[in-house]
Amino acid sequence: MAEITRRAALAAAGTLMAGGAMAAETTAFDFTMEAIEGGPLPLSAFRGRPVLVVNTASFCGYTPQYAGLQTLHERYGPRGLVVLGVPSQDFNQESSDNKKIKDFCEANYDVEFPMTTVSRVKGAQAAPLFAFLAERGGGPPRWNFHKYLVARDGRTVRGFATQTGPEARELVQAIEAALEQIAAGRKRQEA
Repeated sequence: MAEITRRAALAAAGTLMAGGAMAAETTAFDFTMEAIEGGPLPLSAFRGRPVLVVNTASFCGYTPQYAGLQTLHERYGPRGLVVLGVPSQDFNQESSDNKKIKDFCEANYDVEFPMTTVSRVKGAQAAPLFAFLAERGGGPPRWNFHKYLVARDGRTVRGFATQTGPEARELVQAIEAALEQIAAGRKRQEA
């Protein structure tokens, strides 16, 4: 079953050729989600930058993590980090109304980072991006506010459990290491 989900995600990304052979290696930047405001949200817009993808929920004990995610966005966004919130009802703690979610996040947590529409993040119906992240980053989310840090290459993914808050040393160190890779890349280009 996992192979079917994996193949479906790869096919959705356009990287599976006839006979099951893979074309170019899929990256997180090959996926497109739907923006919470409406319209496509292609992750290709973030190519070359680390992306922290988080499945979120408005009515969860971990909902206050929105504040920490916004702090990460403010602190590390100027250096290249993208925080991407993906509301999900997979754990029965989210509204199905995208406008209400957006309004809630802005009113209660001053959220300015990009968010998607309500999406499936686990199981056979998971959005292709989440099937990719689960395969690369240690499995599917077990609860709301699971985090995946995607490296600037779009291939390397590290998962962080819900209990690892946005301010946790382990996560902050991983973000800083990913941002150092951007700085090192810029220095090589300038040389």
